[in-house]
Amino acid sequence: MKLNTETIREMASNGERLDDRELDEYRDVSVETDYIPTTAQGSARVKIGNTDVIVGISFDVESPYDDRPNAGTIVTNAELAPMADREFESGPPQEQGVELARVVDRGIRESEAIDLEALCIEEGEKVYATFIDVHILNNDGNLLDASALGAIAALTSGYLPAYDEEEDELNYDEPARDIPMTKIPVTATGRKIGDTVLWDTTSEEEEALGARLTVTLTEEDQVVAMQKGGRESLTQEEIYQIMEDAKNQTQHFRNLLEE
Repeated sequence: MKLNTETIREMASNGERLDDRELDEYRDVSVETDYIPTTAQGSARVKIGNTDVIVGISFDVESPYDDRPNAGTIVTNAELAPMADREFESGPPQEQGVELARVVDRGIRESEAIDLEALCIEEGEKVYATFIDVHILNNDGNLLDASALGAIAALTSGYLPAYDEEEDELNYDEPARDIPMTKIPVTATGRKIGDTVLWDTTSEEEEALGARLTVTLTEEDQVVAMQKGGRESLTQEEIYQIMEDAKNQTQHFRNLLEE
């Protein structure tokens, strides 16, 4: 493993990669919405190369938070099952899964992508609670971008189930309206290997990772969230460059969402 890590670092410094891609080139990306039509109110399956992720959206009726009595809520979870990667373990959420859920959640929350006030049923009493569940089917790197893209694809293609006032419950078979979206945040991650920044790294490349920066932008290229990872540091110049390059990378994802 150490020999391979050194090889990856050396290749990156020469502008090369194990699979012959350019440093800023993504693998093939596919997005399939309505992947779970019977039990989810929005869903998407995203593949980036061999990385395979499913995101499901569901709703429930809950009491609002005291400080936001007229706003719905968002809860994001990530499931990293052992079948997706030998390094994943069963049981309580792992640190990688917690961070993955946090990154997906933050991009949606900080951009105010969902109009939470439109999820209010009865102020101070009942609101829609939005659950975003990320399931990793296969991990071959770049889970952050795949999961964030899946969440947005699922939300923009999903629906709010009708609220039955008499029964005080949701009728999941009766769509009331589209999920109220105000922004479409999209996420891209630059990863530093040695002194070189690569995009869409495979799991093999991520073994040589020094640092990474995940950037979430709106349609207006406004940065709404960032997450730094890895043991090494990033210079101010590297941060600015990753932020600038992320604009081009997220545009590719937007084109897929529009299709």
